[in-house]
Amino acid sequence: MQNINNTQYFKVEKEPELKVKDVLEIVYRALAEKGYNPVNQIVGYIMSGDPTYITSYNNARSLVMKVERDELVEEILREYIHSNSWK
Repeated sequence: MQNINNTQYFKVEKEPELKVKDVLEIVYRALAEKGYNPVNQIVGYIMSGDPTYITSYNNARSLVMKVERDELVEEILREYIHSNSWK
């Protein structure tokens, strides 16, 4: 029997943190799979902050809400600039 006067320890594993790029990909795919126009829905969310623009399918809504909207815009702009060889 264990001594109840000793402190018990347990370790909780943290979930790996997703990058903004990964969140956008998951959200985009979830919206497309549900038949929505992903670009329109993501823009609606970024502009309004209303999470109902994002489907809850595949946990997309809760994932996107963990990321600041300005971070979403930064990642989209960064990828656009990179893909157009501006830098």
